[in-house]
Amino acid sequence: MITPEVLCLVMFAGVCVALLAGYPVAFTLAGVSTAFAFLGAALGVFDPALLNAIPSRLYALMIREPLVAVPLFVFMGVTLERSRIAHEMLIAMSGVFRSAPGGLAISVSLVGMLLAASTGIVGATVVTLGLLSLPAMLGRGYAPAFAAGTVAAAGTLGQIIPPSIVLIFLGDQLSIAYQSAQYAAGNAAPDSVSINDLFAGALLPGLVLVGLYIIYQVAYAYARPEKAPPGGGAPGDTQPVAGARELARSLFAPLVLIIAVLGSILSGIATATEAASVGAVGALLLAAQRVAAARAFAVAAACLLGLVVLRSAFDLRPQRTDIAVGDWIAIAVALALCAGAAWGLVRAVARLHAERAEAGASVLQEILRTTLRITSMVFAIVIGASLFALVFRGLGGAAMIEAFLDDLPGGPMTAMLVVVAVMFLLGFFLDFLEIIFVVVPVVAPVLLQMEMTTGEPMNPVWLGVMMAIVLQTSFLTPPFGFALFYLRGVAPDEVRTLDIYRGVAPFVMIQLVCLAIVWSLPAIATWLPDALYGR
Repeated sequence: MITPEVLCLVMFAGVCVALLAGYPVAFTLAGVSTAFAFLGAALGVFDPALLNAIPSRLYALMIREPLVAVPLFVFMGVTLERSRIAHEMLIAMSGVFRSAPGGLAISVSLVGMLLAASTGIVGATVVTLGLLSLPAMLGRGYAPAFAAGTVAAAGTLGQIIPPSIVLIFLGDQLSIAYQSAQYAAGNAAPDSVSINDLFAGALLPGLVLVGLYIIYQVAYAYARPEKAPPGGGAPGDTQPVAGARELARSLFAPLVLIIAVLGSILSGIATATEAASVGAVGALLLAAQRVAAARAFAVAAACLLGLVVLRSAFDLRPQRTDIAVGDWIAIAVALALCAGAAWGLVRAVARLHAERAEAGASVLQEILRTTLRITSMVFAIVIGASLFALVFRGLGGAAMIEAFLDDLPGGPMTAMLVVVAVMFLLGFFLDFLEIIFVVVPVVAPVLLQMEMTTGEPMNPVWLGVMMAIVLQTSFLTPPFGFALFYLRGVAPDEVRTLDIYRGVAPFVMIQLVCLAIVWSLPAIATWLPDALYGR
């Protein structure tokens, strides 16, 4: 007789086989899980009444307020990608590091870090850096493998440096898992872990990872100067770059936007969704300013920044009844700033709608179309993964994994090591969304009930950051690393696919080194959330 556990394993294997055959991820997850649900019902090991929970599960998923930030951050990233800020930053940054060994590689990593903090979209960042910097690096004598690895790795920084779609979905699932773990432990009033907590926890590890990238690039340039010579610049750049002044000019607007968005999240002024809306408006204004410099856009951007500052200085919650004279003045100023920002936003939308893109459609239409396509793909995968997780639990997969982790020798550290290893291996075949929605809901509640030391359960922020670093490797590991696909699509013919695979291998190892550092020094992930929110 076929047991539910065996059916779980066969179902998981069926998903992997279907993905390897090239079927779309979302439909593979939904189709395979539905087929095994009916098979399990026919064999008497699955209750088909569980499928009635699908509408309520999907409704509960779609009304979760934190997930509203996803399309907003996607819109923000796509808009900034269209505004050519990466081109300006790369030219300016390469001028600063022009004389350093491997200077252009260092510039790519730093620009990738800044783009990660402003866009957070791997595809857009890898394609942009690939088009701008890869031909320049090859033209200046860089080894194809080293150049390709640098570009691909820099493009994936958006998955660990906030704001990041990975961190949003991971934080949402960890919040549910953390509350489930506390309920199971008998805590009727559980604490919560928010996306803001995970953003704060991932910031320092992300910077550590960038530092490790640069250390490797400098060491490689000194060890093999013929494969990473000094020199910088971007394609078509024939004049010396102006240096620090030009760098400051190109970085000013993006840095202000980054500080406004991340600063408001980390300081607790705004939720991730609220900050994402500010970032989306700011990105529109910045893109319009790049297309046609006008005072209206600068004034509107200043008004938007003024609203963020004003929000940080005053507490004007609706439930307050003790509104003083100073508060009324603040409300009047806020209304004036809103009017200024709205005026500039209308002008920006009109200007981007009038500007034509290469395909003939307006720039605004291209931005909206790309945002809709990415968002639809993301949530289609989420729906498929949610159905898969429901069937997996209905077949007893969650209980099987919980028993397996509890019975491992060595306690929570061994269980954590096994989970990390499994997630890393799954990253060779599955997308980060499938791993988040299939693996995390099953293993996270079990891990968060385990005590790292006597009386102290596993820290959810540390667990989330560790998972985020592992998920980042999935973008660089063949055969289904998305960064590899994106780079292959824009790389010159002289860069072979084997060069890309060889080039990313050292950076995958660097990510694992970063994982080991955070594992051995948890304070890197937990210090900032503790300092900001007193966790």
